[in-house]
Amino acid sequence: MALRWYVAHTYSGHEKKAKQYLETAAAAEGLSDKFGQILVPTQEVVEMKQGKRSTVTRKFLPSYILVEMELDKETQHLVTNTPGITNFVGSSGKPTPLREEEVERILIQMDKSRARDSLDVPYQVGDAVKVIDGPFADFSGSISDINLERKKIKVMVSIFGRPTPVELDFLQVQPL
Repeated sequence: MALRWYVAHTYSGHEKKAKQYLETAAAAEGLSDKFGQILVPTQEVVEMKQGKRSTVTRKFLPSYILVEMELDKETQHLVTNTPGITNFVGSSGKPTPLREEEVERILIQMDKSRARDSLDVPYQVGDAVKVIDGPFADFSGSISDINLERKKIKVMVSIFGRPTPVELDFLQVQPL
């Protein structure tokens, strides 16, 4: 029998623990050969906090883990009795395998976030923007320069009635 992907529902915030418990339980019961990958679907997100750029890992399917497994009574029992896992996703208590395109879409989304194109510039010189982070928050201005290597832009903001260039990160502004 081939391995198929199933979705298991977990307690909120317990996805990683449930994954570890399931891997440990499968090994302890001698069922590791009936399990493939067990994934917590996450993606890397870049955000700005207090003027500092940071990369954060976020779950894009909170309260769910993906389990690649050979489904039989023994493996189903193991998964549903793992601490942190409530049940499989499926109709009338029967686990429903994911379609291949659904699995690929999730895996691609996970890979994309890790290999984001660094040349993805959402702005052009002359665009009107509003500063949303840092000491110039709530100021508006227009972009006068874009530095791709440093991922910075120069925005001309009006301070005391004079246009003043301010260097900001891409994430510190939003389009007007």
